[in-house]
Amino acid sequence: MVETENSNDKLALLLTRLDSAIAALAQAPAFAKPGKLPRVLDTARRVIRLEGGCGALQARARNIEDAGLFIGTDWADPRILLPALTANTLRTAIADTLVIEIVSELRLLAVAKGDYEHPLMSAEQAHHFLTQVLATNLALLFSPTGEAEREQMGRLVELPHRLLEHLADSIGYEHIVDRLIEEIWRILQQRPIQVDGAKRMITQIAICQANPEIDLGGSGQGADRLVSSLFGPTQACREDPGVEIYQQRLDYMDTSALQSEATGMARAMHDTGLVSAYHSVLLRHLLENEEQLLAEALGLSSTGRDSLLCYRSLVHELIRASVFPATCQGVYGLALLLERGILYQPPVAPALWRQLGLRLAPVARERLLMAFGDAVSPEAHLLEGVMCMLGLPLGVGQGNNPTCQSARALSMWAYNDPDYLLQMVAWAARDDEIIMHFEGQPISSRESQTGVASLTPIDLDPVSLLVVPHLDRIYAEMGRRCADREGDPHRWVNPEFHGWWSGRGFRINVDIATGALIDLDDFIRHFYATYHPYYNGNQPLIHPQPAGIAVTDSAARFIGWHAITILRVALDPQECMRVYFYNPNNDSGQNWGDGVTVSTAGNGERFGEASLPFEQFLSRLYIYHYDPLERGEPADVAGEDLEEVMGYIRRSWGADRLPGGQLQADAG
Repeated sequence: MVETENSNDKLALLLTRLDSAIAALAQAPAFAKPGKLPRVLDTARRVIRLEGGCGALQARARNIEDAGLFIGTDWADPRILLPALTANTLRTAIADTLVIEIVSELRLLAVAKGDYEHPLMSAEQAHHFLTQVLATNLALLFSPTGEAEREQMGRLVELPHRLLEHLADSIGYEHIVDRLIEEIWRILQQRPIQVDGAKRMITQIAICQANPEIDLGGSGQGADRLVSSLFGPTQACREDPGVEIYQQRLDYMDTSALQSEATGMARAMHDTGLVSAYHSVLLRHLLENEEQLLAEALGLSSTGRDSLLCYRSLVHELIRASVFPATCQGVYGLALLLERGILYQPPVAPALWRQLGLRLAPVARERLLMAFGDAVSPEAHLLEGVMCMLGLPLGVGQGNNPTCQSARALSMWAYNDPDYLLQMVAWAARDDEIIMHFEGQPISSRESQTGVASLTPIDLDPVSLLVVPHLDRIYAEMGRRCADREGDPHRWVNPEFHGWWSGRGFRINVDIATGALIDLDDFIRHFYATYHPYYNGNQPLIHPQPAGIAVTDSAARFIGWHAITILRVALDPQECMRVYFYNPNNDSGQNWGDGVTVSTAGNGERFGEASLPFEQFLSRLYIYHYDPLERGEPADVAGEDLEEVMGYIRRSWGADRLPGGQLQADAG
């Protein structure tokens, strides 16, 4: 009782000091505010540590923001904040950054509760944001503090726990788990190659389900399929016994029981896109004991079964060399590789045999060990990555790196020219050098200067981990060789970098020197005439084409330029003409503002595709390629179609890029 009273007295004293510091910050002129911030931040840090401190800060959130705590920071506009980034800021050892992040979350909690009517964010938006924050940081909320966290963060380590516990108590665990399940399914629908993040979130759900102290209420109804897909996909491993015990059970099964196991594993894998470690144990067992059930365990259709039969020895060696519990995701890659039928392309099978015997350069081996550990060999990890990339060419992600061009190239080659991708992998992994040609002149990745990424990317799949640093330097060098040319360098770089199928015709609607929009009418008309089936003679797109978009946030404000691939244009199930495209940014489902929300499922998308209605997609496009010898009639494009596209541009990234009235004039 005495301890509680002392804590309450301490909190009351600190809150008095905090109120005084907030008042001083509010009264200070703009130039003097930085000098007043340390006192506010230091006192707030002490308050957060105490029981009831987060609630006290939540009650003062409006006063703190009005005083100017967030001015000049990324937190000033809550609309542009990303829940995923809190996983980093809540683990930072920089005290001021951590405190600002926590105060910002408490501000949004006040908004979500209706205590603070924020001019830039509604209560519903704030609630949605905070459920995502909690879902992103479930491990931090439920797991005990690790030694690494304590070492890196010191006494700051308890602050994020205080925040997350307060958020969870205020919002409710049932909202967290439901939101988390929804988010996992949304990501898995896109069939990414990298699924470690999804697996970690599913593990946290399993921990929540097993913890009697956590009341999930009626939530978590969709969790069983996810949890069982990893930890108990079949009857023989339903209680998650461990791979050793599962192997013992397999040893005593007859053919009928093994067939049941194979069918169950395949069903769980194709349902979620996730592979259980038990699946790898089963596949290796079948390879040695019941080979005829391999097709069943991979869930193959007639196409995949034919590929397996024709290339039996190769498939067997791929399984032996790469399928282990630590590399189990390769099973899904192998299944989809066979389903694509790409082994029938003459160079692919020999290239995979070469991959099986490839000797890695020391630097390649070191990078793979650093990224994936030594549970299996670096060669096995790379082979897993190769199978996943060939099976899921639209699942390649760029990670937290500005290397969208390189990720797009890998995806395009895996999709359109798989043997060329395998050649790139061989060069990068074996020789630690890639040589490409630009207008007849060789460019060596070893001799080129730095690329777009300032640091060597590490958060990538095994193939990207080795190949992207080389491609990044080559891409940047191609750009440097075009630096003195008039216009955008992508005109010359994209066809040389991505492949001969990239159209030599080129359109851009941005003036490079000024950033102003130019030639909009011509740009829009030619895109319709080239890509829209109603204007191009109903000619489907033959090869994927590189393109550039102006990315906008949920408030339709310009963020930056981004590389994507146009895959096809077709009517969706609702008879709406849509552009289906590949986006290398790890998650294609984005809100670009003004009603432009990118779809990844439910509108005719294939795994890995994103899509938008034709007019909305065109409104965010700023670069595209086309074949100048194959095009429709630009003059036939209807005026109302032009005006609809221009309206989207006018209300978003084009708002300050046009002189007054130009859009109206062009529309006429």
